[in-house]
Amino acid sequence: MEFLRFLSQYRLPPLDVLFQFITVLAQETVIVAVICWLYWCTDKRLAYTLGFSFFASGLCVQGLKITFRIPRPWVLDPDFKPVASALSGATGYSFPSGHTQSATSLLSTLCFSTHRKRLRILCIAGFLAVGFSRMYLGVHTPKDVCVSMAVTLVLSALSYALFGRIADDHSKDLIVSIILTAVSAGLLVYAQSLHSSGVIELEYAMDCFKSGGAGLAFAVGFYLERRFVNFSLTRGFKTRILRFAAGMAVTLVLQIGLRFLFPGTLFFGALRYFLLVFWILVLYPCIFMRLFSQKLS
Repeated sequence: MEFLRFLSQYRLPPLDVLFQFITVLAQETVIVAVICWLYWCTDKRLAYTLGFSFFASGLCVQGLKITFRIPRPWVLDPDFKPVASALSGATGYSFPSGHTQSATSLLSTLCFSTHRKRLRILCIAGFLAVGFSRMYLGVHTPKDVCVSMAVTLVLSALSYALFGRIADDHSKDLIVSIILTAVSAGLLVYAQSLHSSGVIELEYAMDCFKSGGAGLAFAVGFYLERRFVNFSLTRGFKTRILRFAAGMAVTLVLQIGLRFLFPGTLFFGALRYFLLVFWILVLYPCIFMRLFSQKLS
């Protein structure tokens, strides 16, 4: 808290806007858009690596959140005031930082995948900037940020090593799928048990169910796509842009529309994210592969 109070002395409106913009770059929609572009249009292997890092670290962070149940800084110290514009995005428990996890999984994976020194420096600076922005805005402590960053870096490195080995080897697909399914299901059971016993409230359990549903969809979708769909990437830039634009349009409709269509229960929270990720990994590739095959016939 002392460090957050120190930073709060140097807040200025332009800096508030700058760090709010930086923190928005770690929002769920931005990360999903990057994964979709890579997966549908440019580099499936990198997309799978990023996806595994993102979902695995997200599951881990949500598990840690409901285990330690540390309140936000302004709850720990009622005299401390965060930047008001950051409050709407600061939901759930404070430890570890979810925004830091998202940014670190994206940028560390890109860092591992490139040999260009300047790009690596930019990636490292990027996730460090997001972590700092969470502290400047007053919504996370240094412990929240550092632990999230450390956990995610380890899982990103493991994901990069894993997909470097199985990129062209489908014999381990089922094992990878089962492991991620078990972790996702474990988080769902854990969150449900804590919620049922009154330890955590619905909103905290809901964050876990969203992560668990997304993790299950990635686990199942990964196996199904690699074994039965195995779509190919198109070379034409115009075709890639159209593929991405159409897919993202439906993705955003699903992301927003299912929220109003489904009841606000834990089951439907998990189902909403399952359908969203399953659309990205399996359903949409099946559609554009079908359209592509019809054009060739």
